[in-house]
Amino acid sequence: MNKYLQNLLKVPQKTVANSNRRDFIQKASLGGLSLGAFANSSIEETLEYSTQKVNKYSKPADLKITDLRVVEIVDAPMPCPVIRIDTNQGIYGLGEVRDHASPKYALFLKSRLLGENPCNVDRVFKKIKQFGGHSRQAGGVCAVEMALWDLAGKAYNVPAYQLVGGKFRDRVRMYADTTGSDDPVEYAKRMKARVDQGFTFLKMDFGIQMLKDEKNMVINRGMNDIGKQWDRKFGSYGSTAHPFTRIQITDAGLEKIVDYVRQVRDIVGYEVPLAADHFGHFDTNEAIRLGNALEPYRLAYLEDLVPWQYMDKWKQITHAINTPTLTGEDIYLKEEFIKLIDAQAIDMIHPDLASSGGILETKKIGDYAEENGIPMMMHFAGTPVSLMANVHCAAATQNFIALEHHSVDIPWWEDLVTGIDKPIVQDGHVVVPDKPGLGVELNEDVVKKHMRKGTKYFAPTEEWNTVDSADRLWS
Repeated sequence: MNKYLQNLLKVPQKTVANSNRRDFIQKASLGGLSLGAFANSSIEETLEYSTQKVNKYSKPADLKITDLRVVEIVDAPMPCPVIRIDTNQGIYGLGEVRDHASPKYALFLKSRLLGENPCNVDRVFKKIKQFGGHSRQAGGVCAVEMALWDLAGKAYNVPAYQLVGGKFRDRVRMYADTTGSDDPVEYAKRMKARVDQGFTFLKMDFGIQMLKDEKNMVINRGMNDIGKQWDRKFGSYGSTAHPFTRIQITDAGLEKIVDYVRQVRDIVGYEVPLAADHFGHFDTNEAIRLGNALEPYRLAYLEDLVPWQYMDKWKQITHAINTPTLTGEDIYLKEEFIKLIDAQAIDMIHPDLASSGGILETKKIGDYAEENGIPMMMHFAGTPVSLMANVHCAAATQNFIALEHHSVDIPWWEDLVTGIDKPIVQDGHVVVPDKPGLGVELNEDVVKKHMRKGTKYFAPTEEWNTVDSADRLWS
């Protein structure tokens, strides 16, 4: 018997002295393998026996996906479907479909996942990524990718960030949105409250929607309901891309917007970065006029001035103003980010991990941006499940700056999960967890209180088990 097994089976003398030798050998035999049998057993059999009472997470090489189910959480403050991928070894992974996306984007993928080893994350991702698209259409693929890293981390008993290269930071900086107000003084007070909560990066919303009831401030307002920026009806102002509204801002309108920003900036001060978003739907020329007018207030960046697809327009805007530009929350996969970066069309990238391709793809996007001198902000609007996927990615990506947080004012939001120290967001940061996978589990009681009416908690999904299409993209 080799020295390793001798040490493994060595019993302290005190224990032997206090035990009956015959009872000891008899108990060992009842355990399934007599001491004498070790001599004729393989090292694998011997170790299997000797560690039979050790709590093992899984056997990663034999892990197989057996199921995918969904629970729909609402009012967080947006609807967010959370998925659970089950396996043949009892461990499971959690992921999240992007806010306002259908859970069917994930359910559609189930038939392509059954029987796969979830630890082969890149293999599975490449198998399903053809079924994702920009913005919410990426939600299913990204949710699965998150859940695979959660599963792989649990299988190998390491945090997700370790599986994608390790971490650059122990805490992830957050930035917070703030509920709006037409009164700049009131709005600034709300922004100051965020600073008092510990946030060190702020973002505000302002734009032509502030002028919807004003005269002589917006040209072509009569053809566009500029107060409904999020209208989803096809052909509405909210669903019309910026170049096609033909809206212009008058000098008076521009002055009103700029004065609003001035008052907020004066009250918040210049110690904390202050970014801006949600300006409305107008084209390149108006974006440049607005950017130049806002320059004295040193905003951290201007977000989504025009849709991300218009790379040449972005390049015109970026090269015409001194305030940094940023876009990317609706881009799927790294290729379109690469085009924007190579064209020097934007100053910062802004992927949403639940649209950009998941943890590893977003890290690849960040790494490419870093090589080209571009920093990465991260967009996020979801539950703590997606938050933790973002935290692991942010920890593992060197050029990361800050991660968005939309749910600061939802009192039960952090209670949706367990397994992590509370508060999750403390002093404007999240501590990167060292627990396996994403590091959180769902709190079933709280989730059930905030489910979409008429739905069940991880109901069976057998109707999605069978592949009914040929997936090959070439002949």
